[in-house]
Amino acid sequence: MTQKKILVAVDGSKHSDKVIDAAVEYANLLKAKVILVHCHKKFPTILGEPLRQEAIFATLHKAEMLIAPFSKRLREAQIDVEERLIEEPAGAVIPEVARIQQCDLIIIGSRGLTNLEGLLLGSVTTRVLHITPCSVLVVK
Repeated sequence: MTQKKILVAVDGSKHSDKVIDAAVEYANLLKAKVILVHCHKKFPTILGEPLRQEAIFATLHKAEMLIAPFSKRLREAQIDVEERLIEEPAGAVIPEVARIQQCDLIIIGSRGLTNLEGLLLGSVTTRVLHITPCSVLVVK
């Protein structure tokens, strides 16, 4: 029997703490491995070197700092966790990672950092619900 996998998406919003709480509960219940995903902003394309490399480094460093406390909480709960830092767009990337990793469940917050963007473009959660290959738990 293969180990269950749960993709857990965090963005640093207040909902991310609740998402991690649910991830700990479900990972323990299912004895599952967690794939912790954060979709950072896109890397700049019009900057010349070395400014582009500095911007990429800054973006990745910020993403690593954002995901670190969530990863720590999972490890403290003795849950096997892998981190994935991926460029946006989160709504398309999250289901793709779940498909590639053959995840059994995605846990995601009902809202993220950008409520206005969600109103204008459609929320990440809604997109994930419509195109994901597995079950989705939306945490409020």
